[in-house]
Amino acid sequence: MIIDCDSCEVRGDACKECVVTVLLGAPPSIELDVSEQRAIDALAGAGLVPRLRLIPIEKSA
Repeated sequence: MIIDCDSCEVRGDACKECVVTVLLGAPPSIELDVSEQRAIDALAGAGLVPRLRLIPIEKSA
């Protein structure tokens, strides 16, 4: 999974409730492998960190 914060539709106010910002600050882009995705999902499911709030902006053709 590649998380590109610059192309997130809800960037701005939603950043403060996103796991990326909570753990890393607001980077322009990060890449998570499957095990890292599962770890974040487990932490979020337990209420220890917020969920990933990324909603990619759909690019028009």
